[in-house]
Amino acid sequence: MEGARGEHVRSLERLSPPAEPVAQDPPGRNGRPRAPFAGPGRRGAGVVRSARPRPPGPVVELPCRATAARWQALRRQPLGWTDALPVRPERPPYARERTRLAPERPPCEPAPPAVTSETRTLPALAPGSVETPFVIQDYGEVVSHDTRWDAHSHPFHELLWNERGASTAVVGERVWMITPALGLWMPAGTLHTGSASAGTRLRASFFGFRTTASISDTPVAVEITPLLRLLLERLGEPALAAASRAATEALVLDVLIPSPRELLVRVPSSALLRPIADAVREDPADQRTLTEWAAALGVSARTVTRAFTAETGAGFARWVAAVRAQHAIGLLAAGWDVESVAEQVGYRSASAFGAAFRRTTGLTPGSFCPE
Repeated sequence: MEGARGEHVRSLERLSPPAEPVAQDPPGRNGRPRAPFAGPGRRGAGVVRSARPRPPGPVVELPCRATAARWQALRRQPLGWTDALPVRPERPPYARERTRLAPERPPCEPAPPAVTSETRTLPALAPGSVETPFVIQDYGEVVSHDTRWDAHSHPFHELLWNERGASTAVVGERVWMITPALGLWMPAGTLHTGSASAGTRLRASFFGFRTTASISDTPVAVEITPLLRLLLERLGEPALAAASRAATEALVLDVLIPSPRELLVRVPSSALLRPIADAVREDPADQRTLTEWAAALGVSARTVTRAFTAETGAGFARWVAAVRAQHAIGLLAAGWDVESVAEQVGYRSASAFGAAFRRTTGLTPGSFCPE
């Protein structure tokens, strides 16, 4: 029995193909055989694995491989095989009906243009042409847009001043700057124009023509002292008693006097100086000198100097400094810092600007900054 079994095994070995020799790794430093190692770039790189013999028997494909084989077969079939795939359901009919019956949106209407400026027209009235039974009447307004007033005149005297911001009043070729520190007395019947930037809080006190004497026959600057401000604000109280009002009005008339300091610029109107005036008022930082302007106009520097003195009462340098001071006051009243204002009006430093400003106005730049 044992001999027959051994003969059968030997016959099977003769029929089986010879096994291929297995490549052996070279021995390590200590002479022992190396363990199989998965090289870099392969799955399990850097992991030492033990050599396990493959179990005998037929290789059975896993279900996932069978599924992949079936999909490969389907891909090799004609395109008609896609008809057997499930079709995505369509949108329900109510959704299509709702979309079709939805009302169309009306076309967008353009937004109205934003109002950035305003022009007001007032009548030109002669002094005393309208009865004014009051002695002093208070008025205040916060300007919401850049506003300009056309030429007009009042039948009463007027003291213009601002609680916040700066504004201008123009009489002929003379331009006054009105601030919280310096106001302007406007006699009755004086034709003038005005302008104020958005956010300015205007204040005005109207003085009856027949009940109050004018402090000047022409427009003149008035310093708004703390005492005068308090008295004018008290007259704006609606519940002020008649006796208190009369006493306050008497005090206002007593302290109301012209100021030697005024923020006034006389604008030249001749054909020779008009280009200079327009350029400097448009850009106060213009650095062109008197010699450069004279060369551009084709005249001598002495001719330009004589023309400025005759029309404005000041030389070229003083006139430019006055224009820069007016422009700076508007920026300071709007909340700009001194350094930025100095650069904006053409000065290289805040100290140089402060010195020129004090020479022109008699006040410091800080006196025009909002509190």
